[in-house]
Amino acid sequence: MGTALAAFYQQTNTAVFILALLTTVGLQVTSNFANDYGDGVRGTDNEDRIGPKRALQAGMLSRAELKKGIIISVVINIVLITLLLSTAFTSSEFWTFAVFLGLGLASIWAAIRYTVGASAYGYRGLGDLFVFLFFGLLSVLGTLYLYTQELTMLALLPAVTTGALSTAVLNLNNLRDFHSDKKAGKNTLVVKLGLNRGKIYHFLLLGTALLCMVIFAALTTGVSWTSFYMLAFIPLVLHARTVSRVTDPLLFDPELKKLALSTFLLAFLCFIAFNYFL
Repeated sequence: MGTALAAFYQQTNTAVFILALLTTVGLQVTSNFANDYGDGVRGTDNEDRIGPKRALQAGMLSRAELKKGIIISVVINIVLITLLLSTAFTSSEFWTFAVFLGLGLASIWAAIRYTVGASAYGYRGLGDLFVFLFFGLLSVLGTLYLYTQELTMLALLPAVTTGALSTAVLNLNNLRDFHSDKKAGKNTLVVKLGLNRGKIYHFLLLGTALLCMVIFAALTTGVSWTSFYMLAFIPLVLHARTVSRVTDPLLFDPELKKLALSTFLLAFLCFIAFNYFL
């Protein structure tokens, strides 16, 4: 979404796009490795878990091998972040470079500490907050700044949208794993709220995302065909309808892919709209 917003402000940079994309993928890989390791070591990934088996749980990788994978991915992330910032900023922008390097390192820390360590924040119901901040505000606004070297209040709307939808993906995962997480002592926000309130919270996240993009469209293109990116909310509305009817947590699992793909679709349609039609 950050690249799409850069196109909205008529700023493009192929090198920044490629490196930002690789950095995002790298951070996601680190997060997946760390979640696999953290939940596996704690015993949260057990026979009660509904989702697909992870590498440690299935015996595909040992603890030592997975830990080595985390370290390697962290090193790759640091290299990618350094290359990205070196491409986006000039030598005269040392302090900006330093601030963004600190944010990059914080992103790596957040990816790991979600489930790893005695004070893992994912086990204290703080995962939603960190996902909203890092996958939403920092991801979108930070990427936008790499292209434009400035931020606007208007950009907050797509950033909040992305954060809300990313948090909804985590929340749906936690709705699916409600019983196993509760049994294992993983106190996610859903465990604290309960299934019914967790559903209401899910609808609030989706509603927030929709409202922010409606306001963004109204402030930019108005009621116009160029706002065709709003079509991405059609599957999201259908998704919300399905979630409202689910009584068995097992049935949340198929919705995860739909929600994640719809979030990607929104960003992709925004990029097309902002880059070619505005």
